[in-house]
Amino acid sequence: MAVRAALGRLLQPSDDLANAPPVAVLDYGYWQTEFGGDRSVVGKTIDLDNIPVTVVGVAEPNFGQLVPGQGWDLWLPLDLFSRMNTHWSSSNDDETQWWLTIIGHLKPGVSLAQAQGAVSLFFRNEMLHGATPLSKEADDPRISLVPVQKGLTGNRWQYEEPFYLLMAAVSIILLIACSNVSGLMLARTASRQREIAVRLALGAGRARVIRQLLTESVLLAVGGAVIGVFFSYWSLAALRSSDWLGSIHDFAVKPDARILFFTVLVSALAGILPALAPALRGTRIDLTPALKENARTLPNTSQRGRRFNLGSALVVAQVMLSMLVLAGAGLLVRTLANLRNINPGFDTRNLLLVELDLKDNEYTPQQAQNLYRELQSRFSSLPGVTNVSYSSDALLSGSLWSGGTALEGRKEEVERNLLSVGPHFFATMRIPLLAGRGFAPNDFGSKHKVAIVNRAFTQRYLEGRSPLGLHLGASKDDPGAEIIGVAGDAKYDDLEKPVEPTEYFPLEKGRVNFELRTAATPEALIPAARSIIHELDSHLPPANFTTQTKQIDGSLFRERLLAHLSSFFGLLALGLACIGLYGLLSYEVTRRTREIGIRSAMGAQQRDVLRLVVGQGIALALAGAIAGLAGALGLTRYLQSLLYGVRPTDPATFVSVAFLLTLVSLAACYIPARRATKVDPMTALRYE
Repeated sequence: MAVRAALGRLLQPSDDLANAPPVAVLDYGYWQTEFGGDRSVVGKTIDLDNIPVTVVGVAEPNFGQLVPGQGWDLWLPLDLFSRMNTHWSSSNDDETQWWLTIIGHLKPGVSLAQAQGAVSLFFRNEMLHGATPLSKEADDPRISLVPVQKGLTGNRWQYEEPFYLLMAAVSIILLIACSNVSGLMLARTASRQREIAVRLALGAGRARVIRQLLTESVLLAVGGAVIGVFFSYWSLAALRSSDWLGSIHDFAVKPDARILFFTVLVSALAGILPALAPALRGTRIDLTPALKENARTLPNTSQRGRRFNLGSALVVAQVMLSMLVLAGAGLLVRTLANLRNINPGFDTRNLLLVELDLKDNEYTPQQAQNLYRELQSRFSSLPGVTNVSYSSDALLSGSLWSGGTALEGRKEEVERNLLSVGPHFFATMRIPLLAGRGFAPNDFGSKHKVAIVNRAFTQRYLEGRSPLGLHLGASKDDPGAEIIGVAGDAKYDDLEKPVEPTEYFPLEKGRVNFELRTAATPEALIPAARSIIHELDSHLPPANFTTQTKQIDGSLFRERLLAHLSSFFGLLALGLACIGLYGLLSYEVTRRTREIGIRSAMGAQQRDVLRLVVGQGIALALAGAIAGLAGALGLTRYLQSLLYGVRPTDPATFVSVAFLLTLVSLAACYIPARRATKVDPMTALRYE
């Protein structure tokens, strides 16, 4: 990997021998946070599952983002893996268990196709003709070599599409801002017609005037970019100091030279392109009328009936783009609301989750049962605790255990999810028992195996018939587990998934998650619960504490990120579009001051003037909204994979967004229209 050591040395081939002393290399960030950057850590011994491991070095700071969103605290020799207490280490010598990640460099002069052919040939021979053949000729086993960025995706698959979506939203915001600036530049260029005419009359070439106007625009854009760069550093630092970034915190980038170059380039383009059309148009003027003392403010005859000019087109484009962003944001907000309103099948309120990792090499099944019962008893005695139970995995934690088994009375195997639980689990989680009984104390550790299935199990495999008394997993030598009850349906690992057939059975040993039902705030019990665990076994790894509601919020992080950021971008787009509309109407009122004065002098009422200006603004807003609605109907289908419980063409969302757009546009039109009604006819007739 071409990694260097920041301190000490890295792992060597001699460290991976069976008789080599256990060593470890620390991650740089872990060294900083847990050891305070102490340089004397090299040579010290740390305890991992009762194995003394010597720290031989610290990896360089940049090595830690090999897999996006996943990090490691330390690296160990592979040979040490069999001695570590991991949940899958018992099967690490099983040839059917594939768990290694292999990374390599191509030799100079060797192509990817050559390397892939050589590796596939070796792999094929082993799979078909090795000591334990694992494949048949028809399986055609082969190896595909892929770049490390494609092979080690980590959490990239989960966030790749949302990030592209957010980038598209940012690009739309940039387009709206550019069209906004272009409209303002049009107005400013129009107000400087006499100045530009003087420059041209004095001998300045048209190219030189255009260059001056573009330079002014670029300077403004670069000034804004400099402020934006400082703001981006501050905002990202603020996000990193909080938990707002959630699960993407580990691979959230920070501004660097490439991003700075990209920002400067985009800012320069954002300065040049919006000013190009106003500059070309502003320098294409007739010098004779432009140099007159009282230049024309009324539209000439050629412009009558052509009120939909370039400025109006830019406003329509801004409103249309705002409609696209707002429609997407509305659909994502509806998705988040739908997910939060899902009934998971159990009560998620006032539930404290305590995750413990019992070491299999230290606890026998009987010892684990004793510890579970003692913890359950002590947790139950805490003030405000109404019920306590435990399970192998917490519900809606993302973990899933599933497999096939035999069901009495059926020839085919049945697929079901599996969850091992403790006493009073269904009462604690408030999952109703629909038939039979729950687990009794003598069911734990008993040779007579029992199980409880959910309603989805009976509906899929028994067509609603009672499963009580039937056996799961029976064979010639094993009677299997007797079904003693039917529980209500509850979501297992993911809110978005439908409820699958599930089997619950008594937990014997291993990792455990305690569920504490409380009458008050669950977080208040964390210090007391931590103290109880330490009293019973101070050598246990530190427990993880959270609440069920926080865990669910964490599982909806991607949806919250999209809903919040898209809403922010949507409101920003709407604000920019309304500023553009306000700017255009203000310019129109100023440009037509004399016309408005003449109308007022000839008897026009304030409501007539108000209707004139507001009507123009609303016409532009409606034109943009209709165009945006048509575009949104075509583009929001790309959001299909990110939506839940709402269609990409949801009428309620589009109507709500259009209503909001119209309402805000009215507010943007009112101020210029109100100012137009205050025009004094006498002053207006002497205008300029």
